[in-house]
Amino acid sequence: MREDICSIPISELFEPRQGCPICRMDQMLEDRLADYITGAAMMEPDVRIETNRLGFCPKHFDKICAVGSRLSIALILESHLKEVEERAFGANAAPAKKKLFGSAPAQEKDTCFICENMEKNRNHLVDSLLNLWGREEDFRRLFSEQEYLCLHHAKLLEHAAARLPKKAAAPFVEEVRRLSQSYLQTVEADVTHFCRMFDYRNKDADWGNSRDAIERAIAYLTGRLYEGRGEDKA
Repeated sequence: MREDICSIPISELFEPRQGCPICRMDQMLEDRLADYITGAAMMEPDVRIETNRLGFCPKHFDKICAVGSRLSIALILESHLKEVEERAFGANAAPAKKKLFGSAPAQEKDTCFICENMEKNRNHLVDSLLNLWGREEDFRRLFSEQEYLCLHHAKLLEHAAARLPKKAAAPFVEEVRRLSQSYLQTVEADVTHFCRMFDYRNKDADWGNSRDAIERAIAYLTGRLYEGRGEDKA
C-alpha cells in the first residue's frame, strides 16, 4: 500500500474545533481505505494478498459495499473466497477428526484489512500529534480548544502519552482528561434534562440542547463520529 494514502496534516483534523478530532481521524482513515481498496488498488498483487488473508469485518464489508462498485466487490470476494476454501477445506486444512477451523467461534480472532490498516495509520498520526504537542505552542492551544475528546479516544491518547518525555506527558494527560470529562458532564446534564422534559410539569419548558443528547452521549461513549446538530425526535 502506498504509505501516503492516509496522510493528512494533523492540524486539519483539529481545525474544525467541533466534536472529537480523533473520531474525525478514524472516519478519514476508514473512508480513504475503503475508497482505496475498492479502486485501482484491488488489482495490486500485494494488496490482494493482504485482503485475501485478512478479509473484512462485518462493519467494513458494509463500508466497501457502500462505496465500491459491485464488480470491484465481486473481484475482491472471488479471490478471498478461494483462499478461505483452501484454508478451511484444502490439503492443508485441519483433519476431519479435528474441529474445522481449529477453535470454537467465540475463540476465533477476527481479522480485517481496513481495521488493521486503520490501527497502523492511526498510530503514525498519533505519533505526529504527540510530536506537535511537544514542540509547538500553537498546536497545544489548538488542542485545548477542541469541543471534546470521546471516552474511547481519551483512553487511547492517555496510553499514547507514555511515548512523550515525562515533563510533557503529565500536562498532556491532564488536558486529555479535561476535554473528556468536561464534555461528559455537559452531555450527562443534557441527557438528564431530556428525561425531565417527559414530566408533564415540563410540558412547555425549553428543551435547550437536549434534543440530540442521546446521540451525543452514544458518540461520546463509543467513539462514533456524530455531526448532527438538528432537531431529533423527542
